[in-house]
Amino acid sequence: MNSLIAIISILIAVAFYTILERKILGYIQIRKGPNKVGFMGILQPFADAIKLFNKSLSSTDNSNFYITLFTPSVSLFLAMILIPLLPMSNFHFLDIKQNMITFFIISSLSVYSILLIGWSTNSKYSHIGAIRSVAQMISYEVSFFLIILFIILLSNSFNFLQIMLHQNLWYFLGNFFLFLMWLTSILAEVNRSPFDFAEGESGLVSGFNVEYMGGWFALIFLAEYSNMIILSMLTIILFMPLIKMLFPFIILNILLLWVRGAYPRFRYDFLMNLNWKIFLPMILFITPMALLFLFWSF
Repeated sequence: MNSLIAIISILIAVAFYTILERKILGYIQIRKGPNKVGFMGILQPFADAIKLFNKSLSSTDNSNFYITLFTPSVSLFLAMILIPLLPMSNFHFLDIKQNMITFFIISSLSVYSILLIGWSTNSKYSHIGAIRSVAQMISYEVSFFLIILFIILLSNSFNFLQIMLHQNLWYFLGNFFLFLMWLTSILAEVNRSPFDFAEGESGLVSGFNVEYMGGWFALIFLAEYSNMIILSMLTIILFMPLIKMLFPFIILNILLLWVRGAYPRFRYDFLMNLNWKIFLPMILFITPMALLFLFWSF
């Protein structure tokens, strides 16, 4: 029951997260953003959801209909089952001793859902968008997981709650460059601007989900924004203490939205060079240092 309440809460949070993004981008671009539906546009996400889920669904003759129908739900499901793994305050929905490894496994599966979404429509544009997204996610998952491994070595635990309780000082205070690499990896992992290369060409339009519409598109959209909120929570768990979790969580989410309005899109080869030639060598140098520190402390 607690897990169900948490999942419903995240879905409602995603709705208001979209209106927050549109408001922030509006003020960055010196305009108001949504302000007609409800008080100051607060009901706009629900109006958009009703509009999307009421649209009729159609698919091309070449598409694999059953996979096209099934995969958007899979992408949202993979995002939702991560929520019970994360501790809320000092409480666990699923008290698994190695829940960090479970998080690794489930989050890695989202690559397959994106690949299936792009492949099932049998459209070359969505297929190219899926290949771009998958190559980007796989590249940054390497540095993403190595940073988590570094935190695991510091806290000597695979349990999220133990990692939080172990932090007498915030981990990002002594590892600020690692924290910046983590934030960049988060943006690349969820295909957010300035790393939204799935839709980097006018021909690809919306990337791997170019053939999707209505409720199918809404499910993919919900999965992307849910992953942003979940990774923001994971950032708080890994780098910041248990106390006063809400304030840094809000600041971090606003930062992820602000980046979209402040920075232009990278070139794709710059993205790959950033990971393989800068982030990965730095992390591979830092992680053995953590091992040496542990051996020295023992």
